[in-house]
Amino acid sequence: MTKDQLTAINEITLQQDELLRFTHFSNRDALELGNFMANRMYAEKKEMSVAIRKLNGMVIFQYLTEKTGLNNQNWMDRKFRTVSAMERSSLGVWVASELNGEPPAVHGLSELEYVFAGGGFPIRLTSGELVAVLTVSNLPHIKDHDFLIRSLKEWLKMPDVPDVPDMD
Repeated sequence: MTKDQLTAINEITLQQDELLRFTHFSNRDALELGNFMANRMYAEKKEMSVAIRKLNGMVIFQYLTEKTGLNNQNWMDRKFRTVSAMERSSLGVWVASELNGEPPAVHGLSELEYVFAGGGFPIRLTSGELVAVLTVSNLPHIKDHDFLIRSLKEWLKMPDVPDVPDMD
C-alpha cells in the first residue's frame, strides 16, 4: 500500500471516529446493536464474531457464528484493548502505525495483548465521551472494519459517512 493510500485511509478513519457517535448508549442499546449486527452477518452470509464491551472490560454483548471460535474471541480481546488504550478505531491505529513506523511496543504495548488491525471501533457519545468498544473478527482486517462501519452507518442513519476504499 502506498503512503498516499495510507494517508487517505488515516483521514477517513479519523472522520469515521468523529462522525459515528451515539446520543446515548446503554446495555439495552448494546443488545439491540449487537443483534442487528449478528443478523446482518447471516444476511450477508459472513462467518464472524461480534462483541461490545464497556471500558472496564465487561462484555455486554457477544455473538460468534458457527464457524468462529475462541481464536476470534482472542482477536476481539486484543482489538478491544487497542481501541481502549489508543481511543480510536483499531484500523486508524494500524494506519497511523504504518505511516509512523510505530509498532505496539513503541507505545509500551505487548503484541500478545494488543493488535494494530481493523475490527475495533470506539463507541462515543455525541459529547465525545468514550463509553464502550465494538469489535468484530474473522474477515481480513480492512473488511472487518468495513463491516463495522457499514453496520454503524445504517444503525445510526448516517449514510454519508465516508468508507475506506476497497484495496483488493
